[in-house]
Amino acid sequence: MDHKNSQSASYAAAGVDITAGYKAVELMKKHVARTRNEGCLDDVGGFGGCFGLPMGGMEEPVLVSGTDGCGTKVKLAILMDKHDTIGIDCVAMCVNDIICTGAKPLFFLDYIACGKNVPEKIAEIVSGVAEGCVQSGAALIGGETAEHPGMMPVEDYDLAGFAVGIVDKKKIIDNTRMAPGDVVIALPSSGIHSNGFSLIRKVFRIDENPAELYVPCEDLGGKTIAETLLTPTKIYVKPVLALLEQVDVKGISHITGGGFYENIPRSIPDGLCARIEKGAVKVLPIFDLIARTGNIPERDMYNTYNMGVGMSVVVPAAQKDTALQILKDNGVDAYVIGSIVENEEKVILA
Repeated sequence: MDHKNSQSASYAAAGVDITAGYKAVELMKKHVARTRNEGCLDDVGGFGGCFGLPMGGMEEPVLVSGTDGCGTKVKLAILMDKHDTIGIDCVAMCVNDIICTGAKPLFFLDYIACGKNVPEKIAEIVSGVAEGCVQSGAALIGGETAEHPGMMPVEDYDLAGFAVGIVDKKKIIDNTRMAPGDVVIALPSSGIHSNGFSLIRKVFRIDENPAELYVPCEDLGGKTIAETLLTPTKIYVKPVLALLEQVDVKGISHITGGGFYENIPRSIPDGLCARIEKGAVKVLPIFDLIARTGNIPERDMYNTYNMGVGMSVVVPAAQKDTALQILKDNGVDAYVIGSIVENEEKVILA
């Protein structure tokens, strides 16, 4: 598209440079191109992203949608001036949710609000979004970048996204077949993921003394707190899709804000309970450091963070070994953390 005649000195004087938006779109196109799949119908830059639904022989195709952002983890990315991975987090928070229903992600759209549109920074953010889309098999078919002068400091931005997936109605994971004796399997997280950063900022005094973030930490294997905290959220789509092809998966929980106590019950039916063995949970060092530094009670930690378990799946005990092998073959070192029992509490950490 030719934008040579599109410019407004008056709008620029008010704080919005529309030509910066055009440049950002041009810079991000190479990243968007990486995400194209069989459903894509047009290029970025129109008024709406078009996508042809791949029905694939489904009897009753159902669209599943999810939307989310990265919370105050964005603040850390701004502080570190590192913007190429926060987009992975944004995609992960959406696609990891919709895969819990058994839906395969189809496409994704992002929304970036910023104090000032710096094209190179916007393109860097979108490069992470594109990487997240590649990891999940979703196409990045559009988005929006909005300058908010006066509402946000010029260096600030926020990022949110929206994903749509598809699943055959008869294959939706709805927990109705879950039964006592089923096994709960943990899919390890890559770290904090994208939740609980308001507490983290308080614990490590990030706003008052950010220099502490950049000191190598023995507890973290020599890594700095900053690089550990900014580790992108793991995307579980492809391993879980592979699992669904061969195993009778009865429930999936994405462990986000609210930790074990809020998220695991969402996949457990009334009358049943996930009995989690705390001793089996492979807690990552960053969580021990947070708890120790902030004097955070264990109950609060498990009610805020994933503690090293980014997703849990429930499968029949007879298929446990098969499930673990499939996940391992797809790059996930999964392990058993509990079982399903009869109880009204829905989740017990013992």
